Amino acid sequence: MPCKPSFRIVAASLALLAAAPGTFAAETPAPQGVVSLQASATAEVPRDLLIVTLNATREGPDAAAVQSALKQALDAALAEARKAAKPGQVDVQTGNFTLFPRYGKQSTITGWQGNAELVLEGRDMPAIAALAGRITTMTVARVAYSLSRELREKTEGELAAQAIARYRAKAADMARQFGYSGYTLREASVSATEPNFPQPLPRARTMAVASASDEALPVEAGKGVVNIVVNGSVQLTK
Repeated sequence: MPCKPSFRIVAASLALLAAAPGTFAAETPAPQGVVSLQASATAEVPRDLLIVTLNATREGPDAAAVQSALKQALDAALAEARKAAKPGQVDVQTGNFTLFPRYGKQSTITGWQGNAELVLEGRDMPAIAALAGRITTMTVARVAYSLSRELREKTEGELAAQAIARYRAKAADMARQFGYSGYTLREASVSATEPNFPQPLPRARTMAVASASDEALPVEAGKGVVNIVVNGSVQLTK
């Protein structure tokens, strides 16, 4: 008598396949002829942006009196700075304004101390240097140099074209050396860096600038380094 197929065995086999689909799936082969590459372009550019931070410090036994003294110093500095303000050339903005207590041995408040900041920024370095010298109610706390947005974007655009051209030349050369006729781009990223190094003045120099009325702040911007890097991978083709 012929045997009938067991439906239990078929059902169990289907359940096994559903539970472990990856067991019988073919493994995806690793990509062949893929090369990772990097190319860069760098340039030194004269910094065209000056940032000068002025500071006023006051202290005393009464918080309101200290705050009032700081406000007077800042108002006088702002009045002088606004006379020379020119958008993009000499920009003026207030910075931090802080007031905090001073404590004695018994953790009691013995007085108050406060600080106020005024920031001068722009591309007209001689005008900013002269303005910093004319402000007598605040002292120079920090001096920093950078690249203006216009100059940075222009430089980055030029360097990106150079870096991409170098990347393509490397890819073509790599394909030839591996015995391929060409390549196609798989992925790529372009990044830019422009180090900014704040340059604080030595203490002795800061005090000399603060005590010299109508004396321009000595400045020397130097150069900044702009670097464009292209990273990616290519598929070599026959």
